[in-house]
Amino acid sequence: MRRLAQALTVLAVLATATLVAAAPAQAVTICEQYGSTTVQNTYIVQNNRWGSAAQQCIDTTNSGFRITSQQGSTSPSGPPLSYPSMVLGCHYLNCSPGTNLPKKVGQISSVPSSISYSYAGGTYNAAYDIWLDPAPKTDGVNRMEIMIWFHRQGPIQPIGSPVGNTSVGGRSWQVWQGNNGGNDVVSYLAPGAIGSWSFDVKDFINDVVARTQVTNDWYLTSLQAGFEPWSGGVGLSVDSFSATVTVGTNPPPPPGTSGTIVGQGSGRCLDLLDLGTADGTPIQLWDCTANWNQLWTRTGNTFVNPQTSKCLDVAGGSTANGAQVQLYTCNGTGAQNWQVNGDGTITNPQSGKCLDAMERGTANGTRIQIWDCYGGGTQANQVWTVNGRTR
Repeated sequence: MRRLAQALTVLAVLATATLVAAAPAQAVTICEQYGSTTVQNTYIVQNNRWGSAAQQCIDTTNSGFRITSQQGSTSPSGPPLSYPSMVLGCHYLNCSPGTNLPKKVGQISSVPSSISYSYAGGTYNAAYDIWLDPAPKTDGVNRMEIMIWFHRQGPIQPIGSPVGNTSVGGRSWQVWQGNNGGNDVVSYLAPGAIGSWSFDVKDFINDVVARTQVTNDWYLTSLQAGFEPWSGGVGLSVDSFSATVTVGTNPPPPPGTSGTIVGQGSGRCLDLLDLGTADGTPIQLWDCTANWNQLWTRTGNTFVNPQTSKCLDVAGGSTANGAQVQLYTCNGTGAQNWQVNGDGTITNPQSGKCLDAMERGTANGTRIQIWDCYGGGTQANQVWTVNGRTR
């Protein structure tokens, strides 16, 4: 859990080392502070009562767990009591059976995950907790924590402060950033309760790469999902959970080669108007010709046209709907950062908006802009096939 005090590290290691051998296939009750077992011979279920001396018990199932006792209570303005959760990967030397984590982010093609929650009374959140570090750590606190808040009940909020809104996985999120004294935290807060969802965790990791110091050379060390209770919480349950880290099935193409960005709705390419090379040249849709004015190379979080060495850019650094997308000298600003998502959308993290063909146009000459990402999934004028290469 993100706020785990350094003073508890030794206790956590000792407890998990003795308890991880619990029978993996049987439902058990865990009341020990750092008690854990395994389910499906794949995931750890942990009590992780790191912030309280009061009793907390969970009953495990073959696919999740349920909180059956929660005797603690703490102020909603401070840290929570615990983080009972499912774990894929390594948490304080307790590694899930057969895990391929830690693994470099750049070697991971996808992280499909599915969860179903049941909610109850109390003050709590239901959240994924994803850990990243420059080193392949299996112990201790990592440098970056990603939290995905599916639900919150009561006057609680993520670490830090809100920095904007974005669309990830076809859903809208309020983004918070901060530091809890031991690590940086990026949190994604859902506008309403999500009871169940199947999604690609890699989309959130990609967004963090786009907006923070995290790079593809960092390591994903663990993926966890559960609850942070401040008070109450009896009856909260993870009814089902699955996650897989897929490595190398869709490796990045070889460096140095450029390609096109094609709209799903139009079948046409992003194109520099009139073969323009000057700063401010508008981007439009046009029949694909593979000419130099339709070629882009993915360089870090930017798209660079190799002929001009200039970047795909939001005019004036605007975050407003309708802001024009243009060619501009690369300058490292948020106006030139783009995140390619698993659902085919391309978002600008600075604005939280999607690359969009204006007025859902499909004709030659349709201008490209940023616009609020469609909230009901995806729509064709915001879905793109990136044939470009990474370097």
